[in-house]
Amino acid sequence: MNLLAFDTSTEILSIAVCRGGGDDTSEVWQYSGAGGAQASSTLIPRILALLDEAGLQLAELAAIAFGAGPGSFTGLRTACAVAQGLGFGVNVPLLPVDTLLALAEEARHCRADPAGRFQVVAALDARMDEIYAARYEFNDGAWIQHGDFELMRPEQLALAPGWVLAGNVAAAYGSRLAWSDGSAGEVVSVLPSAGAMLRLGPRLIAAGNAIAADQALPRYIRDKVAKTTQERAAEKSAALAL
Repeated sequence: MNLLAFDTSTEILSIAVCRGGGDDTSEVWQYSGAGGAQASSTLIPRILALLDEAGLQLAELAAIAFGAGPGSFTGLRTACAVAQGLGFGVNVPLLPVDTLLALAEEARHCRADPAGRFQVVAALDARMDEIYAARYEFNDGAWIQHGDFELMRPEQLALAPGWVLAGNVAAAYGSRLAWSDGSAGEVVSVLPSAGAMLRLGPRLIAAGNAIAADQALPRYIRDKVAKTTQERAAEKSAALAL
């Protein structure tokens, strides 16, 4: 299956192209570089360059997968807009992929036994002293999500024994995270990747998740982009009072 995937939800820009008929015959080309503010100017040229390396035209793609969120507001808007522009131009469907699911898949892929049962809390730093989190279980070759996405303070994240924590929150809030049994727990420091989205793609398409370009939307979990001046001033005053 010919697929293009890209994610700009974090500080890393990730792009991947798959060409082939199946797991045994597919070839994959990948690119990873600086994201953030640079993603809007480099994403399209990098996509076209990767497609050229793969010898593929946009019209030959079965779908265009993009990281739909949660994540950076600007990054999510960039990915969705670029996916829509490319999809409209060649009438190729889009595949919105939850970034936390892509994160969970990337963590699973890093394991010695990626085919085994795997329970993971996928969590990304949401800035403003909050995190995005979701719980997933991989079993019998498929992912199951337990509950919806959550936005919370680091201390509110419930880490049960036997579950792996994947993402970048341990590096940002390590001392404020705790497993319920007091253990250190297993942490996999990864980010959502386009390669993970390619692996997820065929099953998501088979499940009917591909959509027309005009139906694509980013998935925001929080409407607020930044703290207000009053909130920053209050935090500063509280810190000075300690």
